[in-house]
Amino acid sequence: MAFTSSVFALFLIIILLVYYLVPGKGQWIVLLAASYAFYMYASVPAVLFLLFSTAVTFLTARKIQQIKNEESAASAGDGSLPVKTTTAQAKAKARPYMLLGLLADLGVLAVLKYTNFILQNAGALFHTEMPVLRLLLPLGISYYTFQTIGYLLDVYWGRTAAETNPAKYALFVSFFPQIVQGPIGRYGKLIGQLTSPHAFAGKNFRYGLWRILWGVFKVMLLSGWAGIYREAIFADPEAHSGIAVFGVLLYSVELYGNFSGGIDITIGIAQLFGITLDENFRQPFFATSISDFWRRWHITLGTWMKDYVMYPLNFSKAMNRFGMWCRKKFGRKKGRLLPICLSSIIVFFLVGIWHEASWNYIGWGLYNGVIIAFSSLMAEPYRKAKEKLHIADTSKGWHLFMILRTFVLINLSWYFDCVTHAGTAFRMIGWSFTQFRPSQFLQISSGKLGTVYTPYALLTLGLGVVLLFVISVLREQGTGIRDSLSRMALPVQIVIGLVFLFCIVSFSPMAAAGGFIYAQF
Repeated sequence: MAFTSSVFALFLIIILLVYYLVPGKGQWIVLLAASYAFYMYASVPAVLFLLFSTAVTFLTARKIQQIKNEESAASAGDGSLPVKTTTAQAKAKARPYMLLGLLADLGVLAVLKYTNFILQNAGALFHTEMPVLRLLLPLGISYYTFQTIGYLLDVYWGRTAAETNPAKYALFVSFFPQIVQGPIGRYGKLIGQLTSPHAFAGKNFRYGLWRILWGVFKVMLLSGWAGIYREAIFADPEAHSGIAVFGVLLYSVELYGNFSGGIDITIGIAQLFGITLDENFRQPFFATSISDFWRRWHITLGTWMKDYVMYPLNFSKAMNRFGMWCRKKFGRKKGRLLPICLSSIIVFFLVGIWHEASWNYIGWGLYNGVIIAFSSLMAEPYRKAKEKLHIADTSKGWHLFMILRTFVLINLSWYFDCVTHAGTAFRMIGWSFTQFRPSQFLQISSGKLGTVYTPYALLTLGLGVVLLFVISVLREQGTGIRDSLSRMALPVQIVIGLVFLFCIVSFSPMAAAGGFIYAQF
C-alpha cells in the first residue's frame, strides 16, 4: 500500500474519520488496529516477525524492570547499600535478560537480511556454489528492530520505565506511517503522544496536509523523473559515458527526493493525528563536512548509532585499553583521538551493512567513516593551515567551498551505490571528468512517452530541482514555509494546494507511484 497510491489515501481518510469520532481514550486502539491492518496488507506472514520482535523486547524489558524494582525495594528495606551499589547489582542481574532480548531481536534481522550474503561469500571463498535461500524480508524490519533495541537498552540503562501494557507497546513498535522507513522513534518521546487523546486541530491538519503535499512532490515528480534517467545511465554506462556525471547527480535527486519526501509524508500523516515525529532531514546538501552531512541526513539513524553504539563503544573496557595503548605509543593528543576515530569507522561500517548486505554498501560505509576519522586527526593541521593562509571560517567564499567539497565527496561515494562492480564505478568517475555529451539524454526514453517527451521531462525535473533549492535555502535561513502559507486566507491556501497537486499529477511519470527505496531496509 504505497503512500502515494489512491488505496492508501482512502485507507487514511477512513482511519482519520474513525480516529476523531471515537472517544479520546480509544484513539490509540484505532491506531493500533490501523497499523496492523496496514502491515498485514503488505504481508501477512511478515506480521509474525513483527509480533516476535515486539513480544521479546516487551517481556525482557519487563523482567529487567522487575529486577530493578526488587533491588530498589531490598535496598530501601535495610538501607545497607548505597544507591550506586544497588544499581550496579540490578544491572548485573538484569544483564543476561538484556543480552537475551538483544540476541533474539537482532538474530531475526541478521538471519533474514544477511544469510544469503554470508553464503555467497562463503561460496566464493571456497570456490563452490552455495544455495540462495528464499527468505522473507519484512517491511521496515531494520527500523522497528532498532526502535525495539533502543527501548530495551533505555529500560536497562534506567532512562525509561518498562511499559506495562503490551498493546500500547505494540503500537509504539508498529505505528503505521513510521514503520515503512522511519524516522526511528524513541519510546520516551513517542509513547505519550501515541496513547494520549487528541482533539481535532485545524492548524495541525493544515500543516500536516502541506507536509504531505511537499513530500508527494519530491517522491513522485523529483524522484520519479530522476530515477528514470538515472536507471538508464547506470544500466548501460558505456552508451551514456558522456552523461556519467549526470547519472550520479540524478541519483542524489532521486534518493533525496524519495527518502526525504517519504519522511515528509510520514511526518505529515502523523501530524494529522496530532502526533509529532522527529525530523530526519535538515538541508543535507548544505553540509560543510561529511560529519555535518550525517547530522543533517537520516538524523534519527545517526543519533541512534551515536547513543546506542558509539557512546557504549567509547566507554567500553576494550576501547579504554586501546586508548591507553595509543597514549603510550603516540602521545596524549593522538591517543585521545585514535579511539574516537576507530569508533567512527566501526559505526559507519555498521551503517553501511545496515543499509544492505553487500560489499558496495560496506565500502560506502567505510568510505564515510574513514573520511570522518581522517578529518578528526587532521583538525589541528587544518586549523594551522587556515591561519597561515588567512582563511576565516566565517568567510562566505570558504563556506561555499566547504559545501561544494562535501557535495563532491558525497556524490563520489554514490557512484558505488548504483553499480554491481567497483570497476564500473571507477570508469564512470573517469568519464565524469573526461567526457561531456548532454545530447545523449535525447536517446533515453521518458517511460511510455518515448524520447519525444524527454526534453520536456528534463525541463520539468530542472524546474522541480530549482523549486527544491529555493525552498531549502529559505529553510536554511530559518523561514517557516508552512507558517507563511498558514497566514494566507483559507481559500487562497486551498487554491494553491490544488494547483500544486494538479501540477504533480500532470507532470509526474506514472512509474513514480511505486514504493520507497528505504522501505526494505
